[in-house]
Amino acid sequence: MTSTVPAITARGVTVAYGARVIQRDLNFTVQRGDIFIIMGGSGCGKSSLLRVLMGLTRPAAGSICYGDRDLWGCSPAERNSIMRTTGVMFQSGALWTSRTLAENVALPLERYTNLSPADIQELARLKLALVGLAGFENFYPSEISGGMKKRAGLARALALDPEIVYFDEPSAGLDPVSSARLDELIIQLRDTLGMTVVVVTHELDSIFTIASNSVFLDAQTKTMAATGDPHRLIKNGPEAVVEFLTRGRSRHGEPK
Repeated sequence: MTSTVPAITARGVTVAYGARVIQRDLNFTVQRGDIFIIMGGSGCGKSSLLRVLMGLTRPAAGSICYGDRDLWGCSPAERNSIMRTTGVMFQSGALWTSRTLAENVALPLERYTNLSPADIQELARLKLALVGLAGFENFYPSEISGGMKKRAGLARALALDPEIVYFDEPSAGLDPVSSARLDELIIQLRDTLGMTVVVVTHELDSIFTIASNSVFLDAQTKTMAATGDPHRLIKNGPEAVVEFLTRGRSRHGEPK
């Protein structure tokens, strides 16, 4: 039976660095199976919020719950256990340049499982095949394109079969064709693996292609302006959200 408890719930979250408040009073839910977009203009705190959701930075106020477990209200051991159910694809791919793609994917398996070397090697091949990199196991990061590096980083993020995968500006540095292919892969993996996806991006094409839910962070008010499906927000959302989603075009100028 599928759980009806949201994957992530943010209640009254304030993101701050010391006395400097980045965002305050954030309230939203990420449903299981969502492709949830954190969006907003430059400097609004998208990446800072992502760090809070990922358990890397404690919120100045409020709570982040994974299911019914409060991420910052539990013990460090339990918090580590919760974070083991997540994976991260970093903006640059963050691959070890001295290791092959298969060795990069194998790293979390070597650290967090008791699998045999043969089983780890087989799983690394499987994860690379999932992202379209079958046959590239023995290539080094310097020998592949930028788009392939992103895919290899995604394969590593999938190594431990996470329930939630975080993406930080996945399309950054990619040409439009590679970006579109990565969007298609994200949807495919969500549908195939049943995972929940949280993405920081400002790319409109990606937002309208993959998003099922979102939160918009307003840099001026330092709080969220809206949450929901961007396809709905572009028609009925607050003016700041519509302006962002249309890049200043008319309210009905939704990209196809």
